[in-house]
Amino acid sequence: MKKILFGLLVLVSNFGLAQDWQTDFEAAKKIATEQDKNIIIVFSGSDWCAPCIKLDKNIWQSDAFKKEAAEEWVLVKANFPRKKANELSKEQTEHNRKLAEKYNIEGSFPLVVILDKNGKVLGKMGFKNVSPEEYIKMIHALEKK
Repeated sequence: MKKILFGLLVLVSNFGLAQDWQTDFEAAKKIATEQDKNIIIVFSGSDWCAPCIKLDKNIWQSDAFKKEAAEEWVLVKANFPRKKANELSKEQTEHNRKLAEKYNIEGSFPLVVILDKNGKVLGKMGFKNVSPEEYIKMIHALEKK
């Protein structure tokens, strides 16, 4: 019985840390305005960009980042997969391309763009081989500039 209760507790706590990655930037801006939060856009090549994959595994999937993100930010993923199996809809591909034209002119992958709730760029950074806690500190430092 204790094992079942423990298993349920772990399962429920993981749902509490689930991330809500938006794919529609306008919807994200609306949420950010309603919740008075900044926005993080992540430009990623999820199936071909090694640093993007590391960033996802080491930072975005960490409990520390999930907890901080739930409290502090609205997350937007602009993915640019190359494999046919991971192909996005034409609409989503076009939406991501337009986001990149505005916020990722450099064509960098991965690129993390921190914006205020109105869409003003506060800072940009890429992959850093640091702990989730250190990465979170770097994001907050960009927000304060």
